[in-house]
Amino acid sequence: MAAQQAGAARAFDIDERHPPIRTRRVSFDWEKTPLHWIPGDPVGTHVVNSFHTVLPAGERWFVQCVKDALPQVLDARLRAEIQGFIGQEMVHARSHQGVLDELLDRHGIDVRPITRAADRGNEERPAAMLELACRAPRKYRRRLRFELGAVAAIEHYTAVLGQWILDNDRLDAAGADPTMLDLLRWHGAEEVEHRSVVFDVYRHLGGGYLMRVAAWAVSLAFLYYALVGGSVYLVRRDPTLGGRMAPWRIYRAYRRSVRAGHIPGIFRLLVVEALVYLRPWHHPSRVCSTPQALAYLTRSPAALAAGYDPY
Repeated sequence: MAAQQAGAARAFDIDERHPPIRTRRVSFDWEKTPLHWIPGDPVGTHVVNSFHTVLPAGERWFVQCVKDALPQVLDARLRAEIQGFIGQEMVHARSHQGVLDELLDRHGIDVRPITRAADRGNEERPAAMLELACRAPRKYRRRLRFELGAVAAIEHYTAVLGQWILDNDRLDAAGADPTMLDLLRWHGAEEVEHRSVVFDVYRHLGGGYLMRVAAWAVSLAFLYYALVGGSVYLVRRDPTLGGRMAPWRIYRAYRRSVRAGHIPGIFRLLVVEALVYLRPWHHPSRVCSTPQALAYLTRSPAALAAGYDPY
């Protein structure tokens, strides 16, 4: 346990200037947002929309993992950051669910076939983890560390994507829907803000490098399948695209969108950022910009409407 506390202390020494993590209870109105919220780029739109299909269940799983870890966390500051992380992720899940329920469903795109399995997994996990904790405590702790490692890997990618959307001005130039841009930038800014939390929890509970690599590999496979499969699913069920769209046409449109700066290159992102995350000395505080993220949150329309006072 002393080693765990020392590891957590070293993590905080790296990121000691990070301000307290705050929950901003934002909301979004999708009434005026078009289905193709990037004008003239339906495939690019649906690549981003694929994140909406993954995030509600994903964020709830993240919350379950850190809640399970909380009883084992002794560091007061880390416990406080976990509470802030939980609050932010719950609002993220609700906000992206609103896109599915109020935007995609309104345009006749039913995403339940691709979200049902993840939702069911979240419903079944608490009972399965409780049974494992009672029957085999060591296996329970090992599984929890592995899940935290997987979440930490995903959090690296979401933080990098958050930084990408904060830096991106080509979507504004393309006339992208301002409400959707605010959702993406508010969420991205909060991902940058809390990017170290799960990584620090993983290390605090004794997670090592080899397990971190294994958990990253599982996360990579999940992200690749979810984003590519989800994008294709949405494109082929878009009522304005005439049904089935040939794979080569989807790929060609995807490459155009990447070149236009409307979306990041998924394949490049997954591979290049792996080289960053898998460095043995990696810590999330060494990537992305907390000041830039907090600066956006001082002017986010949704955050300001929710009564967020940056001062």
